[in-house]
Amino acid sequence: MFDKSISAYDEACKVIPGGVDSPVRAFKSVGGTPPFIQRGEGAYLFDVDGNKYVDFVQSWGPLIFGHCDKDIEEAVIQTAKNGLSFGAPTELETQLATEIVEMYDYIDKVRFVSSGTEATMSAIRLARGVTGKNDIIKFEGCYHGHSDSLLVQAGSGMATFGAPSSPGVPADLTKHTLLSEYNNIENLKKCFENSSDIACIIIEPIAGNMGLVPASDEFLKVCRELCDEHGALLIFDEVMTGFRASLKGASGILKTQGDIITFGKVIGAGMPVGAFAASKEIMGHLSPEGTVYQAGTLSGNPVAMAAGLTSLRKLKSNPEIYETLNAKAVKLVSGLKEVAIKNNIGLQVDTRGSMFGFFFADKVPTNFKEVSEFCDFQRFGKFHHEMIKKGFYFACSQYEAGFMCTEISDEDIEACISAADEIMKNL
Repeated sequence: MFDKSISAYDEACKVIPGGVDSPVRAFKSVGGTPPFIQRGEGAYLFDVDGNKYVDFVQSWGPLIFGHCDKDIEEAVIQTAKNGLSFGAPTELETQLATEIVEMYDYIDKVRFVSSGTEATMSAIRLARGVTGKNDIIKFEGCYHGHSDSLLVQAGSGMATFGAPSSPGVPADLTKHTLLSEYNNIENLKKCFENSSDIACIIIEPIAGNMGLVPASDEFLKVCRELCDEHGALLIFDEVMTGFRASLKGASGILKTQGDIITFGKVIGAGMPVGAFAASKEIMGHLSPEGTVYQAGTLSGNPVAMAAGLTSLRKLKSNPEIYETLNAKAVKLVSGLKEVAIKNNIGLQVDTRGSMFGFFFADKVPTNFKEVSEFCDFQRFGKFHHEMIKKGFYFACSQYEAGFMCTEISDEDIEACISAADEIMKNL
């Protein structure tokens, strides 16, 4: 059933560290061998063994219209015929930036990069340049890419300066990073008590890297107030939620506004794209207008811009898509919850637009520590493994959110719930 994938994985391990180019893909947290994907079509993935899966990952978010959407595919092909990259400005960059800016009252300018990691790294550098301060606050369980200053772990207690969480990251590069607990107001206030040199808070307002865990309105309100009080900037990391959680991302759902927003994934519709955006006053500090330096040869490359522009225009022309996608997400997690209760299994579920999450837990977790303490990771691993065998492809970690696309049908969802019912009888 998976013979070719197993062989492909063995071959990959000979020439690629761990056999994968991003660690989560190795299936270490759920066990088994990752299926090696040959192609995608609409709602489905097909692996090298010919197995077909309903895809609830959708390349970790960007494929709102599913795999091989005809309009996006055509835009990519036609643009590629003119050249893949020029390292020079094109009108497509301006067009996509204009589409994004028009969505927000407090965004005036956008700078494109090639990944979410670049976007968050550059946003933090910009915040430091604007404020003239050095320290940053991030939250345990929020992932903002693998740049050195963001790979931190907690010290002896929360609200401390973070120690490196990966070999190869010098302590000198994380000493300016304060680590706080998500959704913990008192903990956050202590960070500002510990430092008068805070340039910014960076946060996933709807966290998707510890499962789906939204920040409370009250918590985000305090983030905003503390930044204003202490002359710091608030960075919303919307690499995952931008144009996913709603047409305006998390910012379209929440009452609090960030100073800088980072985008990725979705604005590239499957191509490697990231971006950061803010007011003209903040972005005016960025080179070549200002002195904060950031550059990239492939930033704003035409093929990625064409894909993102086509996808975003389709979304803006059909905003009701988000209601449809949320209804599908609710249908899925409500069904999973129902069969879990039927089989005496604790399951916590939530949705935000086309994003969804579920935890094998008896209580709702509100931060990374609670996810780690409340959730049954072994049960999730077994569930994931059995669902793969039945043709349903979920994110391969309890710490990851799931995503709906327009091509996933009610029949696909109903079949998934039915399969989950069978599996949960033995969990």
